Amino acid sequence: MKIKVMLAEDQNLVREGLRSLLELSDNIEVVGEVSDGAEVVAGLKRYQPDVLLTDIRMPRMTGIEALRAMQELGIDTPAIILTTFDDHQLVLEGMQAGASGYLLKDVSLESLVNAIEAVHRGETLVQPAITERILKGLASMASKEEEPGVVEPLSPKELEVLRLVAGGYSNREISSAIHKSEGTVKNQVSSILEKLGVRDRTQAVLKAINLGLL
Repeated sequence: MKIKVMLAEDQNLVREGLRSLLELSDNIEVVGEVSDGAEVVAGLKRYQPDVLLTDIRMPRMTGIEALRAMQELGIDTPAIILTTFDDHQLVLEGMQAGASGYLLKDVSLESLVNAIEAVHRGETLVQPAITERILKGLASMASKEEEPGVVEPLSPKELEVLRLVAGGYSNREISSAIHKSEGTVKNQVSSILEKLGVRDRTQAVLKAINLGLL
């Protein structure tokens, strides 16, 4: 079954280009398009996509503001931010607003399809070229307030997996790196989230930095 994607992009040429590019994939179907962040929520209800692919800078409402609106309404459609702006501040705001992935618009079809498939599986994906800048930004934005500690200390193996998660690696890539099955990695990630008292991988990285674990 194809993964249903909705595009949110205000520039017609870019939107048409993305649609044409994704139509080359056997695994992806573009089911709807909107040209403004303010239309995202209505579009999600209308088209029922599996994944949202959204620009950051759009008129009336930005992609990040649309993600925040989705959070407030409890809409959990995984979203990938696609932009020409290589700006770690925007990456951070997008991820904190619930984005599952972040790619620059010059990404290849293969990388874009892989990203859509990854977030559809529930993974978080950040283009490796900007991961270092993201982590630096996360560190600089780490809360100075007292954070609750971990429920239970992380094991050395879990710390290793957490570092790879922070590097933007998927469960499959982590599995290959540590020579464990993908199922084992998935269980370790779930254990890490539980011990840190967070609900997703992005929050796990944020909290780990705040606690000095990364």
